[in-house]
Amino acid sequence: MGVPHRRREPHLARHPVHVTMRAREGLPSFRGDRLLFEGIERSIGSSEKPGFRVVHFSVQSNHLHLIVEAEDEGALSRGMQGLTIRMALAVHRALGHGGSIFCDRYHAHQLRTPRETRAALLYVLQNWAKHGRGGDYDCASSAFWFDGWTKPPRPATGPPLVAAAQTWLVRVGWKRHGLLRPGERPDGRARRPLMRPAWSWPA
Repeated sequence: MGVPHRRREPHLARHPVHVTMRAREGLPSFRGDRLLFEGIERSIGSSEKPGFRVVHFSVQSNHLHLIVEAEDEGALSRGMQGLTIRMALAVHRALGHGGSIFCDRYHAHQLRTPRETRAALLYVLQNWAKHGRGGDYDCASSAFWFDGWTKPPRPATGPPLVAAAQTWLVRVGWKRHGLLRPGERPDGRARRPLMRPAWSWPA
């Protein structure tokens, strides 16, 4: 079922947004295809604009999860439109042909409380564990630039692909409910053994 095409709710700058973008059927895995993954990653890395920023992300096989911040609904709409276009162009270059990339509008859920924000951060950064991949940290996410782990991972090489969070909820507020634990799953179940794609991300 797609996202209903009704007017989105008014957005307040103090509320970060959990965004889900689902790929159309028939595309290779965003996570398993190196060229697709790198194109999506570059698109995220160049997405910061005045009033809009991606502060966390994860890439799954057929969908993406983002935590974004925007000054108002106009900035959110423009920022997501630009990001969607960049991702589509990157995927077209990787595949060598055009066509639609996402099956419907992105889903946006505003985060209003520290508890809700913690749950969203866990859902995004450990979504791979929810899908049975397991492991402590997801290499296809912004986990290595996240400073809220009880046990920090090895620092990522190179500059961060995500912008520094500015909302109180993402910077500080969510920590009232405890730092994230390596291997913690959004569904609360024990993790499974680590499974990697056919190719490996650089160390």
